Amino acid sequence: MIEIIDLRKSYKLLTDDIEVLKGVNLKIEKGEYVAIMGPSGSGKSTLMNILGCLDRPTSGKYILNSNDVSTLNDNELARIRNKEIGFVFQAFNLLPRLSALENVELPLIYSGLKLSERKKKAKEALDRVGLSDRMHHKPNELSGGQRQRVAIARAIVTNPSVLMADEPTGNLDSKSSEEIMRIFQNLNEEGSTVVMVTHENDIANHTKRIVRIRDGVILRDTLVESRTCYR
Repeated sequence: MIEIIDLRKSYKLLTDDIEVLKGVNLKIEKGEYVAIMGPSGSGKSTLMNILGCLDRPTSGKYILNSNDVSTLNDNELARIRNKEIGFVFQAFNLLPRLSALENVELPLIYSGLKLSERKKKAKEALDRVGLSDRMHHKPNELSGGQRQRVAIARAIVTNPSVLMADEPTGNLDSKSSEEIMRIFQNLNEEGSTVVMVTHENDIANHTKRIVRIRDGVILRDTLVESRTCYR
């Protein structure tokens, strides 16, 4: 599903090149449930942006679902994002004037589906996250946990190859966080590939594999259940 080979990313700061990722190698198979962890400045967010096709590497290779996306231009990356990737963000990123159903429909508009088909798929996605009874509510009428469920429904409505979540429980209380993690677990058990960035150990321990990154390199790659290391 995902393979990155000697991935490097540098940014220009005045006259200096700052290397954020320093030759990262990583494989994620279809159906895995992976957490990426690391302290601030470790490179985990940069890695997530590249995995999500929001940014391009300076060098190295990134294969996503058999496609080499390392050298694609912005328009090509946008098409890959719309087809292959579902995003869940810490801040929910819902449009306040739209209902839950309308927010979930948004990614389908770009695929050219008829209105009736869009609504059907959006309702099915909301049902999968247990929110079919709130589909006509706007974001300000929903709790934080419910807003994140809407965001998850929006992420899965296109049936993406991989679901990517960036600190998805960062704005939630502990009870809502547990509910969200149960949804991710259920989606993974149904076959979804899930890659999550988090700084919380208790959240990472809900996944099946933890990749720890520091100073732009992978320090440890560990199975959660057996605590055995790949590296």
